[in-house]
Amino acid sequence: MEERKKDVFLETTAEAAALARSLMRKARHGALAVIEPETGSPLASRVGTATDVDGTPLILISGLSAHTKGIVANPVCSLLVGEVGKGDPLAHPRITLFCRARKLERGTPEYARAERRYVNRNPKAKLYIGLTDFTVFRLELERANLNGGFGKAYLLSRDDLLLAGPAVDAIAEAEQSALDHMNSDHTEATTIYATHYGRLDDKGWVLSGFDPEGMDLAAGDETARVLFPALLAEAADLRRSLVEMAKEGRAAKS
Repeated sequence: MEERKKDVFLETTAEAAALARSLMRKARHGALAVIEPETGSPLASRVGTATDVDGTPLILISGLSAHTKGIVANPVCSLLVGEVGKGDPLAHPRITLFCRARKLERGTPEYARAERRYVNRNPKAKLYIGLTDFTVFRLELERANLNGGFGKAYLLSRDDLLLAGPAVDAIAEAEQSALDHMNSDHTEATTIYATHYGRLDDKGWVLSGFDPEGMDLAAGDETARVLFPALLAEAADLRRSLVEMAKEGRAAKS
Protein backbone atom coordinates (compact mmCIF):
# COMPACT_ATOMS: atom_id res chain seq x y z
CA MET A 1 0.00 0.00 0.00
CA GLU A 2 1.40 3.37 -1.03
CA GLU A 3 2.40 5.47 1.96
CA ARG A 4 0.16 8.49 2.42
CA LYS A 5 1.92 11.72 1.56
CA LYS A 6 2.58 14.02 4.45
CA ASP A 7 0.11 16.88 4.73
CA VAL A 8 1.94 20.13 4.00
CA PHE A 9 -0.47 22.12 6.15
CA LEU A 10 0.05 22.44 9.89
CA GLU A 11 -2.76 22.33 12.41
CA THR A 12 -4.19 25.82 12.79
CA THR A 13 -3.19 27.41 16.10
CA ALA A 14 -4.27 30.59 17.86
CA GLU A 15 -0.88 32.08 16.99
CA ALA A 16 -1.35 31.31 13.28
CA ALA A 17 -4.82 32.86 13.27
CA ALA A 18 -3.48 35.95 15.06
CA LEU A 19 -0.70 36.32 12.47
CA ALA A 20 -3.26 36.04 9.68
CA ARG A 21 -5.46 38.76 11.16
CA SER A 22 -2.42 40.98 11.71
CA LEU A 23 -1.36 40.65 8.06
CA MET A 24 -4.87 41.59 6.95
CA ARG A 25 -5.13 44.57 9.32
CA LYS A 26 -1.72 46.04 8.49
CA ALA A 27 -2.05 45.76 4.71
CA ARG A 28 -2.43 48.92 2.62
CA HIS A 29 -2.34 47.13 -0.71
CA GLY A 30 -2.53 43.63 -2.13
CA ALA A 31 -2.70 41.58 -5.32
CA LEU A 32 -6.30 41.01 -6.40
CA ALA A 33 -6.88 38.04 -8.69
CA VAL A 34 -10.08 37.81 -10.76
CA ILE A 35 -11.29 36.01 -13.89
CA GLU A 36 -11.08 38.06 -17.07
CA PRO A 37 -14.63 37.85 -18.50
CA GLU A 38 -13.63 37.97 -22.17
CA THR A 39 -11.10 35.12 -22.03
CA GLY A 40 -11.62 33.23 -18.76
CA SER A 41 -7.94 33.83 -17.98
CA PRO A 42 -6.72 34.80 -14.50
CA LEU A 43 -6.03 38.51 -14.08
CA ALA A 44 -4.01 39.89 -11.15
CA SER A 45 -3.74 43.56 -10.26
CA ARG A 46 -2.52 45.64 -7.34
CA VAL A 47 -5.27 47.33 -5.32
CA GLY A 48 -5.37 49.50 -2.23
CA THR A 49 -6.86 47.78 0.80
CA ALA A 50 -8.35 48.42 4.21
CA THR A 51 -10.49 46.34 6.56
CA ASP A 52 -13.93 46.81 8.05
CA VAL A 53 -14.22 46.68 11.83
CA ASP A 54 -14.88 42.93 11.71
CA GLY A 55 -11.77 42.37 9.57
CA THR A 56 -13.44 41.99 6.17
CA PRO A 57 -11.15 43.36 3.42
CA LEU A 58 -12.27 46.52 1.65
CA ILE A 59 -11.06 47.68 -1.75
CA LEU A 60 -11.70 50.90 -3.67
CA ILE A 61 -11.62 50.38 -7.44
CA SER A 62 -12.57 52.22 -10.61
CA GLY A 63 -15.29 51.00 -12.92
CA LEU A 64 -12.86 51.62 -15.79
CA SER A 65 -10.37 49.01 -14.58
CA ALA A 66 -10.18 45.48 -15.94
CA HIS A 67 -10.35 43.89 -12.50
CA THR A 68 -13.61 45.70 -11.70
CA LYS A 69 -15.19 44.32 -14.85
CA GLY A 70 -13.94 40.91 -13.78
CA ILE A 71 -15.49 40.86 -10.32
CA VAL A 72 -18.75 42.38 -11.56
CA ALA A 73 -19.04 39.51 -14.05
CA ASN A 74 -17.83 36.90 -11.54
CA PRO A 75 -17.46 37.91 -7.88
CA VAL A 76 -15.16 35.00 -7.04
CA CYS A 77 -11.70 36.42 -6.36
CA SER A 78 -8.63 36.14 -4.16
CA LEU A 79 -6.46 38.73 -2.44
CA LEU A 80 -2.80 38.24 -1.53
CA VAL A 81 -1.39 40.47 1.24
CA GLY A 82 1.86 40.51 3.20
CA GLU A 83 4.85 42.81 3.01
CA VAL A 84 8.25 41.54 1.94
CA GLY A 85 11.38 42.46 3.87
CA LYS A 86 15.11 42.00 3.52
CA GLY A 87 16.45 38.81 2.03
CA ASP A 88 14.39 36.09 0.38
CA PRO A 89 10.85 37.42 -0.22
CA LEU A 90 9.48 33.89 0.21
CA ALA A 91 10.72 33.80 3.81
CA HIS A 92 8.22 36.48 4.86
CA PRO A 93 4.62 35.80 5.93
CA ARG A 94 1.77 36.30 3.48
CA ILE A 95 -1.84 35.21 3.21
CA THR A 96 -4.13 34.44 0.30
CA LEU A 97 -7.77 35.25 1.02
CA PHE A 98 -10.49 33.46 -0.97
CA CYS A 99 -13.47 35.81 -1.29
CA ARG A 100 -16.63 36.81 -3.07
CA ALA A 101 -16.70 40.52 -3.90
CA ARG A 102 -19.80 42.54 -3.01
CA LYS A 103 -20.31 46.07 -4.29
CA LEU A 104 -21.52 48.51 -1.65
CA GLU A 105 -24.26 50.98 -2.48
CA ARG A 106 -23.46 54.69 -2.15
CA GLY A 107 -25.65 56.58 0.28
CA THR A 108 -26.03 53.66 2.68
CA PRO A 109 -24.62 53.54 6.24
CA GLU A 110 -22.60 50.49 5.23
CA TYR A 111 -20.94 52.42 2.40
CA ALA A 112 -20.23 55.43 4.63
CA ARG A 113 -18.55 53.23 7.22
CA ALA A 114 -16.45 51.39 4.62
CA GLU A 115 -15.47 54.66 2.92
CA ARG A 116 -14.43 56.17 6.24
CA ARG A 117 -12.37 53.11 7.18
CA TYR A 118 -10.70 53.09 3.76
CA VAL A 119 -9.72 56.76 3.88
CA ASN A 120 -8.42 56.45 7.45
CA ARG A 121 -6.12 53.68 6.22
CA ASN A 122 -5.28 55.37 2.88
CA PRO A 123 -5.52 59.18 3.38
CA LYS A 124 -4.44 59.97 -0.20
CA ALA A 125 -7.60 58.26 -1.43
CA LYS A 126 -9.47 61.44 -0.44
CA LEU A 127 -8.37 62.80 -3.81
CA TYR A 128 -10.47 60.35 -5.81
CA ILE A 129 -12.80 58.37 -3.54
CA GLY A 130 -15.65 60.78 -4.32
CA LEU A 131 -15.38 60.32 -8.09
CA THR A 132 -18.43 58.59 -9.51
CA ASP A 133 -16.52 55.78 -11.23
CA PHE A 134 -14.86 54.68 -7.96
CA THR A 135 -16.67 52.22 -5.72
CA VAL A 136 -15.95 50.37 -2.49
CA PHE A 137 -16.29 46.58 -2.51
CA ARG A 138 -16.33 44.25 0.47
CA LEU A 139 -14.43 41.03 -0.13
CA GLU A 140 -16.59 38.57 1.79
CA LEU A 141 -14.22 35.97 3.16
CA GLU A 142 -14.72 32.25 2.68
CA ARG A 143 -11.32 30.78 3.64
CA ALA A 144 -7.61 31.51 3.49
CA ASN A 145 -4.15 30.00 3.01
CA LEU A 146 -1.51 31.40 5.36
CA ASN A 147 2.17 30.96 4.59
CA GLY A 148 4.12 32.09 7.62
CA GLY A 149 7.47 31.34 6.01
CA PHE A 150 9.20 28.13 4.97
CA GLY A 151 7.43 25.09 6.43
CA LYS A 152 4.69 27.16 8.06
CA ALA A 153 1.57 26.69 5.92
CA TYR A 154 -1.95 26.77 7.37
CA LEU A 155 -5.52 26.52 6.15
CA LEU A 156 -7.81 29.02 7.89
CA SER A 157 -11.56 29.38 8.03
CA ARG A 158 -13.70 32.49 7.96
CA ASP A 159 -14.14 32.19 11.73
CA ASP A 160 -10.36 32.24 12.22
CA LEU A 161 -10.14 35.60 10.46
CA LEU A 162 -13.17 37.69 11.37
CA LEU A 163 -14.56 39.19 14.55
CA ALA A 164 -18.24 38.83 15.40
CA GLY A 165 -20.73 39.93 18.03
CA PRO A 166 -22.41 43.19 19.09
CA ALA A 167 -19.08 44.82 19.95
CA VAL A 168 -18.24 45.10 16.23
CA ASP A 169 -21.07 47.51 15.44
CA ALA A 170 -20.73 49.27 18.80
CA ILE A 171 -17.05 50.03 18.20
CA ALA A 172 -17.79 51.06 14.60
CA GLU A 173 -20.30 53.63 15.83
CA ALA A 174 -17.90 55.11 18.38
CA GLU A 175 -14.74 54.77 16.32
CA GLN A 176 -14.42 58.05 14.42
CA SER A 177 -15.10 60.33 17.37
CA ALA A 178 -12.58 58.32 19.42
CA LEU A 179 -9.97 58.58 16.66
CA ASP A 180 -10.47 62.32 16.27
CA HIS A 181 -10.25 62.85 20.03
CA MET A 182 -7.13 60.73 20.50
CA ASN A 183 -5.27 62.13 17.49
CA SER A 184 -6.13 65.70 18.46
CA ASP A 185 -5.79 65.68 22.25
CA HIS A 186 -3.80 62.60 23.27
CA THR A 187 -0.83 62.22 20.95
CA GLU A 188 1.39 61.37 23.91
CA ALA A 189 -0.80 58.36 24.69
CA THR A 190 -0.60 57.22 21.06
CA THR A 191 3.19 57.38 21.29
CA ILE A 192 3.01 55.13 24.35
CA TYR A 193 0.84 52.60 22.52
CA ALA A 194 3.32 52.52 19.65
CA THR A 195 6.61 52.53 21.53
CA HIS A 196 5.73 50.60 24.70
CA TYR A 197 3.18 48.06 23.48
CA GLY A 198 4.16 47.91 19.83
CA ARG A 199 7.92 48.14 20.47
CA LEU A 200 8.12 50.66 17.64
CA ASP A 201 10.37 53.67 17.10
CA ASP A 202 8.73 57.02 17.72
CA LYS A 203 7.85 58.20 14.21
CA GLY A 204 4.86 60.42 14.91
CA TRP A 205 2.33 57.57 14.89
CA VAL A 206 -1.37 58.36 14.61
CA LEU A 207 -4.33 56.10 15.25
CA SER A 208 -6.14 55.00 12.10
CA GLY A 209 -8.63 52.43 13.36
CA PHE A 210 -10.17 50.60 16.29
CA ASP A 211 -11.84 47.21 16.50
CA PRO A 212 -12.65 44.86 19.39
CA GLU A 213 -9.25 43.18 19.15
CA GLY A 214 -6.89 46.13 18.82
CA MET A 215 -5.85 49.42 17.28
CA ASP A 216 -4.29 50.29 13.93
CA LEU A 217 -1.55 52.92 13.69
CA ALA A 218 0.09 54.74 10.81
CA ALA A 219 3.19 56.87 10.31
CA GLY A 220 3.43 58.03 6.74
CA ASP A 221 3.38 54.89 4.60
CA GLU A 222 4.13 52.60 7.55
CA THR A 223 1.41 50.73 9.41
CA ALA A 224 1.38 48.90 12.74
CA ARG A 225 -0.97 46.95 14.94
CA VAL A 226 -1.30 46.93 18.74
CA LEU A 227 -3.66 44.52 20.49
CA PHE A 228 -5.80 45.30 23.51
CA PRO A 229 -5.14 43.21 26.65
CA ALA A 230 -8.53 41.56 26.11
CA LEU A 231 -11.28 41.61 23.49
CA LEU A 232 -13.63 44.55 23.92
CA ALA A 233 -17.22 43.57 24.70
CA GLU A 234 -18.82 47.01 24.29
CA ALA A 235 -18.02 50.54 23.20
CA ALA A 236 -17.36 51.69 26.77
CA ASP A 237 -14.50 49.20 26.96
CA LEU A 238 -12.63 51.17 24.30
CA ARG A 239 -12.10 54.22 26.47
CA ARG A 240 -11.30 52.09 29.53
CA SER A 241 -8.66 50.11 27.65
CA LEU A 242 -7.04 53.20 26.13
CA VAL A 243 -6.85 54.92 29.53
CA GLU A 244 -5.48 51.85 31.32
CA MET A 245 -2.90 51.12 28.62
CA ALA A 246 -1.63 54.71 28.66
CA LYS A 247 -1.42 54.68 32.45
CA GLU A 248 0.47 51.39 32.55
CA GLY A 249 2.78 52.50 29.75
CA ARG A 250 3.68 55.73 31.58
CA ALA A 251 4.31 53.82 34.80
CA ALA A 252 6.62 51.40 33.02
CA LYS A 253 8.75 54.28 31.75
CA SER A 254 8.98 56.12 35.07
